[in-house]
Amino acid sequence: MLYNLLAEEGSGFNAGTIVPIVIIVVILVAFFVWSFISQKRKQKNFEETVHSIRPGNKVTTIGGVMGEVVEVNTEEGTFVLRTGTSDEANCSYMKFDMQAIYKTDAKPEEEPAKGGAAASEEPFEEVPAAQAEDTPAEEKAEGDAAEKTEEK
Repeated sequence: MLYNLLAEEGSGFNAGTIVPIVIIVVILVAFFVWSFISQKRKQKNFEETVHSIRPGNKVTTIGGVMGEVVEVNTEEGTFVLRTGTSDEANCSYMKFDMQAIYKTDAKPEEEPAKGGAAASEEPFEEVPAAQAEDTPAEEKAEGDAAEKTEEK
């Protein structure tokens, strides 16, 4: 195809031969951009998962070692993994770099919904109909104090 382009020196500009090359170049550029964005997203998800590791999580390392995390050191970027059975006589402890994590049961912490109340917050209390009316604040305070003394 490129040979044909070079062979047609005197014929001038021919758009019919350039269009397929441009289409292929555009497709390749789109593929590389999509691949780059996908890789960044995977890297971000991996970093969030690694930073959510806590003692008690199950981890498999890239070397195939499976165990339970007993200690995490975020300053050094390491964690201690307990392998073997649950009794102290048959288990061993190994220290790994955080980047050695292949798979884990830890889930990244989700951010609370924006604009709304978080699930852990208490709902608003309903105001009794007697207080909902437009009464001065002093009268409401006196009414609250009287209700508290009646309850006791």
